[in-house]
Amino acid sequence: MRRQARTDAGQAFPIYIVMVAGLLFLACAFFAVGKASATRNGAQGAADAAALAAAQDARDTLGPPFVAALMTPGGLHEFLQDYMFNAVSPCAQAQRFASSNRSDVESCTPEYGYLKDRMHVSIRTRYTVGDTVIPGTETRQVIARATAVIEFRCGYKFKGDPGEPVNFKCDGRDGFSIDPTDFDQSSWAALSKAIFAVHLVDG
Repeated sequence: MRRQARTDAGQAFPIYIVMVAGLLFLACAFFAVGKASATRNGAQGAADAAALAAAQDARDTLGPPFVAALMTPGGLHEFLQDYMFNAVSPCAQAQRFASSNRSDVESCTPEYGYLKDRMHVSIRTRYTVGDTVIPGTETRQVIARATAVIEFRCGYKFKGDPGEPVNFKCDGRDGFSIDPTDFDQSSWAALSKAIFAVHLVDG
């Protein structure tokens, strides 16, 4: 009986080793998946920040052409429909935010549309997933994409002829007026947030 028990124990030991090795491999695999997910989340956060920064910078540049549009008949409608801001500064801002998140901008593209302009940004991380039991992760960088929209959020009414003060009411808030003949561009930073919303969207 003792010899049989020893034989059974000897046969069970290799099975035990295999089971322990399998569990260790599964644990490492789950760790690798978690590490990849964390890296992906970090990359998406960098892309979101870069797209928002680009859209906010673009919004900041709209002051002079927006106010100038109030000076001509139909000018505001034409501005909202046709104006195309220069994307150089917004894309530079996107790169600055990407760099602060250890990433680089792969592409930065504006999309112009009536009442809504979009900034599409793609980034690539400078860091990798790292060494794991899954081959190739030590050199694999992550690419993430995000889109931010600049959305006109107001109704407006001209008090008189073009060039005279224009009344705006945005998202149901208290109204305000802009006099294009006596407008301080330094006030645009505050006004722009009321007139144009910036937020992330899908695609």
